[in-house]
Amino acid sequence: MTRRLFYILIIITSFNLKGFSQDDTWTKSNITDEMTLNPEQNKNWRMGQNKYSAKPKNAWELGVHFGHFFIDGDVDRTIPGGYGLGLHLRKAIHYVFSLRGDFFYGVAKGIDPQSWSHQNLGGGLVEGLYDKYSNLPSGWHPSHRTQYGYLSMQAVINIGNLLFHKERNKWNWYTALGVGLSSHKASLDLYDASGNAYDVSGITGDFDTKAGRKDIVNQIKDIYDGKYETEGYKKKGIFRIGDKTNVHAVFVASMGISRKINKRFNIGIEHQVIASDNDYLDGIQFRTALDQTNNVDISHYTNVRLGINLGNFNKVTEPLYWLNPLDAGMNDIADLKQRPVLDLTDTDADGIIDMLDQEVNTPAGAPVDTRGIALDSDGDNIADYKDKEPYSPPGYVVNSDGVADVKCCINMEDVNKAIDVKVNAKGKSDCGKWFLPMIHFDLDRDKIKPEFYGHLHHVANVLKMCPDVCVAVVGHTDVRSSNNYNQGLSYRRSENVVNYLVSTYGIDRSRFKLMYGGEEMLLAPGQREKEHYMNRRVEFRVCGPDDAEMAAPAVGSSSMEKSSSTKSTKTSKFIGNKNSGY
Repeated sequence: MTRRLFYILIIITSFNLKGFSQDDTWTKSNITDEMTLNPEQNKNWRMGQNKYSAKPKNAWELGVHFGHFFIDGDVDRTIPGGYGLGLHLRKAIHYVFSLRGDFFYGVAKGIDPQSWSHQNLGGGLVEGLYDKYSNLPSGWHPSHRTQYGYLSMQAVINIGNLLFHKERNKWNWYTALGVGLSSHKASLDLYDASGNAYDVSGITGDFDTKAGRKDIVNQIKDIYDGKYETEGYKKKGIFRIGDKTNVHAVFVASMGISRKINKRFNIGIEHQVIASDNDYLDGIQFRTALDQTNNVDISHYTNVRLGINLGNFNKVTEPLYWLNPLDAGMNDIADLKQRPVLDLTDTDADGIIDMLDQEVNTPAGAPVDTRGIALDSDGDNIADYKDKEPYSPPGYVVNSDGVADVKCCINMEDVNKAIDVKVNAKGKSDCGKWFLPMIHFDLDRDKIKPEFYGHLHHVANVLKMCPDVCVAVVGHTDVRSSNNYNQGLSYRRSENVVNYLVSTYGIDRSRFKLMYGGEEMLLAPGQREKEHYMNRRVEFRVCGPDDAEMAAPAVGSSSMEKSSSTKSTKTSKFIGNKNSGY
C-alpha cells in the first residue's frame, strides 16, 4: 500500500511539473495596485506621495512531503526501515516570516541485538506485559513497529531572499520551529504464534561490533514470526482524547532548502527533529534495572517537499518568501538614473533651452519662434535677422538680402498682377502652417500643469491672429488603468484645456473640436516612465475634414470617477514635478 501511494505521488508530481514548465519564472514581477492590500497607498507610493508601497496579496502554498522516518530511542532502529508522508499549508506573513500548518503520519521499526531481561532477573522489563519472560534468563530482544502522527503549527524563518545584487533567488534556505499534538501506537513482536515467549537462548554473536550486531539481528528474524501482536505500554497520567488514545504535546524543529521550479512549483529537502515527553515510542523505557536512562525517545524525519502555489497570478503574487523586498527600491533607483537631467542651458540665448531648441546656434538677437528656429516673417527663405526687408511684398522675386525686386513705377501689368495675386489668395491663409504645441499631464491627472501655460498662450495667439481657424483639441493617456477609464480621463483633459482657452483668452467655444482617444494612439511605445509621460498629452491641430466634436464617453467622464484632479491629501512631502526631472 505504501509503495503504491509513493508511485502515485511521483506520477502526479511529474505531470504537474510538465504542465507548468512554461510558466513565467524569472521575469520581473508586475505588481499592480489591485494586487496589494491597500491599492490607494500603493498608488500614492508610485506617484511619490508615500514613502512606502502597500503589502502585496500573495499566494498560499500547499505542500506534500514524503521521506524516511525513524525513532532514536532505547531500541536500535532499523535503517532503512520506516517511512513518513504528509501535507502542509503555508502562508507568508511578510518576506522573512511565515506560518505553516503541518500534518505528518509515519511508521518506524526497530530490533535490538542486545537481550533484555525481566525485572525479576535484574532487567528493565518492569511492565506487566513482560511477565512471561520472568523465568527466562535468555530474555527478549525487543522488536517494535510504531505508528506515529502529529499536527503542528510552525513558524518558518526564511533566509535567502534579501538580495542586493540580483532580482530573484532560485534557492531558499529556511528553518522552522513549531509546537503541536502527537499520538502513537507501538506494537511489539513479543510472543510466537502460540502466545508463548520466544526462546532466544541459542542466539550467539558479539553485539559490540557492527558485523556481530547484523548477524544477531538475522538470527532474531529467523526465530520471530514478524507479527506485532502486542500493544506497547503507554505512559500514564498524560493528556488524552478518549480512553484509548494517548496524545502528547510535541516540539518540532526543522531546517531545509528549497529550489524554485517556476512561479507555481518549488521542491525542497528538509530534516525534522520531533521531540515530546514520551519514552515509550518504541514500547520500552528501561534497558536494565541499572540502565534507567532519563532520555526521551526522539523522532527524525528526512523528507522531500513539493510546494504548490495556489491562486490566480493576475490577482496575487508568489509567496513573499520568493520575492525580493528590495526590488521596488532598486527599480526606483534605476529609473532615476535613466531620467534626463534638467539642463537649462541656452547656448544661443534665444530664450529656448537647448533641450527644446531645434536650432541651437541662432545668432544673438535673432527673433525665433517657440521651437527656437529663426523667424522668416515674409516667407522668402531668408531669416528676419538677415533679411533687409523682413516684410517684402508677396509675389516678387527677392535678392540675396531679402529685398523684393519692385520697379519704381507701377504700370497696368503690375496692377493686373497684384489683382491676380489678391484674387488667388482669397479664402487662403497661412494660418494652417503655424506650429501648434502639445502639453503633458501627470499620471492620472487632468489638471493643466503651470509649466504649459506658455504653450496655451501661443495657441491662443495663433487663434487670435487667424480668426477663421478651427482647432482640434485631442486628449490622450498612457496604457495604465482600464480602457473605459482612460477614455474618460482623456476627455476631461481635452475639456479642461478648451475651458481654459475660452475663459482665459475669450476664444469662441465654437472654434474648437473637442476630441479624445484614450490609450489607443500612443506616441511612444514602451513601459518606462518617460514613455508613459510622452503619451499623457493633449495635442492641437488645425481641424481637418474628418475632425468632429466628440460627445463625452458613457463612463469615466465625471471628474468624481477616480479623477485625481479633485482629490486632496492632508500632507505632502513631495514638492515639484518628478516627471519633469526636478
